[in-house]
Formats: sequence, C-alpha cells, structure tokens
Amino acid sequence: MITRTSIQARHALIAPDGHVPSTFPGWDNATGFVMLSPAMGAKLSQILITFGEGGGEARFPASGHEHAIYIESGHCRIEAVGKTLSFDKTGYAFVPPQTDLIIAGVETARVTVFRKIFEPHPDFETPPLVHGLPDDVKGEPFLGNPRAILQTLLPIDPRFDLAMNIFTYQPGATLPFVETHIMEHGLLMLSGQGIYRLEDAYHPVFAGDAIWMAPYCPQWFAAIGDEPASYLYYKDIHRLP
Repeated sequence: MITRTSIQARHALIAPDGHVPSTFPGWDNATGFVMLSPAMGAKLSQILITFGEGGGEARFPASGHEHAIYIESGHCRIEAVGKTLSFDKTGYAFVPPQTDLIIAGVETARVTVFRKIFEPHPDFETPPLVHGLPDDVKGEPFLGNPRAILQTLLPIDPRFDLAMNIFTYQPGATLPFVETHIMEHGLLMLSGQGIYRLEDAYHPVFAGDAIWMAPYCPQWFAAIGDEPASYLYYKDIHRLP
C-alpha cells in the first residue's frame, strides 16, 4: 500500500488514509482521531473530533490543559466557563485551563482541537475564554505580500502562551523564506493543495492533512493548483525558553 504519511524524529505528515479512531471515557457518540501527541515527541496534542448519527459529545475534564478549538464544518456547541457557544458552520474558541469543556456536534460536524499544558507567567493572569468566527477576522498580507494572507484568531496578548492562525495563499504564492525557529507547530490543511518542505523533505499536501513541526524544523510552503490553499496552525508564544 502507498501512503503520503511520513513520521520522522522532528516532523510528521499524517494523511487521511491512515486515520485510526479512538474513543475516550465520557465521550458519547463522538470519535477522536489523535493526529499529533507527546507520544511522537510533540508538546501538544492535535485531535480531530467527528460525531455519529444524531450527534454526540466529547468531554474534556478540568485539568492543567488549555484548548484551542476550530470548527471546520457542521453545527457545533461548546460549553465552558459557564457559557454555551453555538456555531452554525465554522468558528473558533480558546478555553483556559482548569475548565470543564464539552464539545457537542451534529453528524456533519468536524472539529480540530489543539490541547497542551498551559504555561503560566508570574506577571499575568490566566487568559479568558475567547471565541469568534473566522470570517470576522481581518486578514493581513504576510510581510506585505497580498497573495499570502494571515488571519490571527486569538489575541496578541502575553497572557496567552499559544497562537492559532489561518494562512491562505493564492496559487503560486509561497512563504518568502525557509523558516527555522523555536516555535513548535501543529497544522491542518483546510483547503487546496501545495508543497511543504519539512527539513530536507518535500511533501505534496492536501486538505485534511495534519503536520507536526518540532522546534527548529526548517519549513517552507508553496501553494499549487488552481485554487487557493489554506491551513490552520498552532504555535507556542510569549514564554522565554
């Protein structure tokens, strides 16, 4: 059998053809696909959640973990911090640590969750619950390039130790250089296709692919094909090493 999936010591590409479902205590008619986790050397987990016929619920008990959530499709409900948030199609939320979290969705819903242990800072309070719609977030040209647009979903605020962004490229647009940095990435291809360089390997990537990049993994992306290419990504920020 042939697969594009590639697992290396400091990067990984997980193609949809290799997805294996998991079930967890307290989940009702919901399935998790653990794309990335500390088992592979990452400091975060990236989990795709789908729901069975009639809908279901995924529960995350209060712990030291924080959660950045992206609703890819389908009606979804998030319950946390005494609030109930409803999304009719796409949406996003940040849920702080020490919070019981419920993610409920209809059969057509797909939700990606970035989960990691929160790193507190002595000078700042724990960040609050945040939520919104990607369509309401203004995109900015990346380094002045109008063909590469960056949407910053969470506040640029030192209380947060993570960021969740969407990058959209017009066909032929690229990252302007090979990035090499201390931040770790978890990534989900949302639409389109492209070529992703991870260290010295070049991978064709498509919607539904998940990617892990360890700190200092050289990385570069080029959008190819006739349609724009878009991906969602996580990175850790605002904390000294």
